[in-house]
Amino acid sequence: MRILFINPPNCGRSIPEERYGITSLKQIFRGEPLALEVLAGNLGEHDVHILDLKIEPDGLQRELASFNPELVGLTAMTCEANTALRLAREVKQSCSAKVVVGGIHASCDPGFFNRPDIDWITIGLGKQSLRELVDSLTHGDINAAIAGVAPTRPGKPLQWLPRNFSPQDLADHAPPRYDLVANYRTNYTLKTLGLQIGFVTTAVGCPFDCSFCCIGSLTGNRYLTAGTDSIIRDIKALDQSPVIRLVDANSFADPVHAQKLGDTIEATGIRKQFLADVRADTVVQHPELFERWKEIGLRAVIIGLEEICDETLNMMEKESCLALNLKAIETLHGLGLTIVGDFIISPDYDEKKFDQLADFTKEQQIDLPIYSILTPLPGTRLYQQLKGKICLHDLDYYTLTNAVLPRHLDEELFYRRYANLLVEGHKKGKV
Repeated sequence: MRILFINPPNCGRSIPEERYGITSLKQIFRGEPLALEVLAGNLGEHDVHILDLKIEPDGLQRELASFNPELVGLTAMTCEANTALRLAREVKQSCSAKVVVGGIHASCDPGFFNRPDIDWITIGLGKQSLRELVDSLTHGDINAAIAGVAPTRPGKPLQWLPRNFSPQDLADHAPPRYDLVANYRTNYTLKTLGLQIGFVTTAVGCPFDCSFCCIGSLTGNRYLTAGTDSIIRDIKALDQSPVIRLVDANSFADPVHAQKLGDTIEATGIRKQFLADVRADTVVQHPELFERWKEIGLRAVIIGLEEICDETLNMMEKESCLALNLKAIETLHGLGLTIVGDFIISPDYDEKKFDQLADFTKEQQIDLPIYSILTPLPGTRLYQQLKGKICLHDLDYYTLTNAVLPRHLDEELFYRRYANLLVEGHKKGKV
C-alpha cells in the first residue's frame, strides 16, 4: 500500500503579533516528525513517504500527484487541528486516498475530527493500532473493529473499542524510519549551537497526572519504557546528529531503566550530547542518576518548574512545591547541567507577579527560561474545570502563547510584559 504521512505546516496564530506587532511571541514548531517516523517503522513492507510541510509548506499537491497515495495519515497538536481538517479536505479533493488522523489532539478530543473528510481517528499511541488498520485495509476489510481506532460517523457520536495500552504497543522491534526525512535532516538543528539534533524515544506516557497536561491520553495514563537495545539502535541510526533530544514527557521516571540505559550507552561507546525532560522530584531523589548521565553526555535538562507559588502548583496537581523545585535547581547547578526551566503564566497575572517571576529566574540562574501561558487544552482536567471561563475557542490560537482565558491586565500590557520575559530569557539563554 502507498501511504503518505503529513506533518502540518507552522500554522498557529498570534494575538500579540496580529494586534500589536509583537513578533517575539509567535510559536514556531519545527523539529523532526518523530511520531510519523515511528509509525512508518512498523509498516516496513509498505511504500511510505513523509511530507514535512514545516520545511516544505507548498509540497502537498506535488506529492499527491507524484505519489498518488492510497492512505494519508495526518498528525496534529491542538493548534494544528484546524489545519489538519483543511489538509484532509484538500487530499479528498485531489485523490481517492482514505484519510486517518492521529496525534495528541485526536487522542484528547477525538470528536473534533468526526468530519466527512476523515475516515478514521487513532486514539492514543498509534504505532500498533495503525498497523492493524493497514493490515485490515490490505486484506480488503475496511470495517474491521480495531481497538484504539474510531471510524468517523459525521453527525453521530463516535464509537470505538478502547485500547489497553501495553509495551506491545511500542512495537520497538521496528526502528523509526529516519531515512524518510533524509532530505529534511539539515533543517533539524539546535539553533543556539548550530548543531544537528536528532530525536529518540525512550519512554511514552507519564506516571503523573498534572491537571494541565495531555500526555496521559496517549497511553491511558500508563508509563511504558522502550527496550534498551532498541534505544541504542535508534541513537546509532542518528550518526550524523551530535545532539540527541530524548523526546519523552519524563525521561527518567523509571530510574532503574534510566540507569541501565546510561550504562549501556557508555559500554557501547556512544559519544553524544543529550537533552532530556525531567521532574524536580526525580532530580532531588536520584542525584546520582544525573551525575552518571552527565558523565555519558547529558548536557541539559528541560524541567517543568511551572510556578513559583505553592498554591498554584497545588491547583495544577503538580505533586511538587517551591522548596522541591529550589532543591532540584541547586542540585542541577552543582552538577553543572544546563537548566531549561518551563514556567506557566496565568492570564490573571498582574505586574507584580511578572516582576516576581523575572526576579526568580534571575536569582536562580535558570539558563534558559521558557514561558507559556496557561491554556486549558481539550481533554485535560483543567479544560473541564475552566471551560466555562474560556473566551477564545479558535484552536489556531492554542499555541500556549495566547491567553484564551480572561486576563487581569489590559491585553496589550499583558502581552508586552510576557514578551519582555521571553526576550530577556533568550538573551541569556544557552543550551
